[in-house]
Formats: sequence, C-alpha cells, structure tokens
Amino acid sequence: MCRNIRVLHNFEPPATQDEIEAAAIQYVRKVSGATRPSAANQEAFDEAVRAVTEATTVLLGALVTKAPQRDRAVEVAKAKARAAERYGSATPTR
Repeated sequence: MCRNIRVLHNFEPPATQDEIEAAAIQYVRKVSGATRPSAANQEAFDEAVRAVTEATTVLLGALVTKAPQRDRAVEVAKAKARAAERYGSATPTR
C-alpha cells in the first residue's frame, strides 16, 4: 500500500472531502504508475479519481465500529515517534 495514503476511518473530526480526494489521487497515481498523466490520459485519470473519491466517501459513511474515535494529534505524535525510532534523530549524536 502506498505510504502516503492515510487511514481516514474513525477520526474526530471525520475525514474531510479534501482528505478523501487526496487519498484517491494517491491511489490512482499508484495504480496507474503515473504521477502526472499525459494529456491523452488526463480524462481517464480524472474520472478514476472521481470514482475512487465517491467510493471512499460511501465506504466511510457505511463503516461501523465499536472502537473509540481516534484523535488526529495523538496519531501524528505516534507516527513521529515511530519515524524517529526507525530513522533515528535528524541531528547526529556525537
């Protein structure tokens, strides 16, 4: 799965339409293998993004969970901690 596609379900506040569309764009880029489609493929690319955005919106609206809603700030802090552990600190230790 593409690293840039983030979990959008079960957050407070819920995912915005912009976040859903950004995930759709990343998905279509990954599947098509093109960051920027050629002029000949632009219409197909845009239609795929619209379809994936719509499907994701329907999916997020239909999902049900008993888990408590996640806090975006807490999830960002966890991700930063994982990155620091994985890649080490940005400043070299002497």
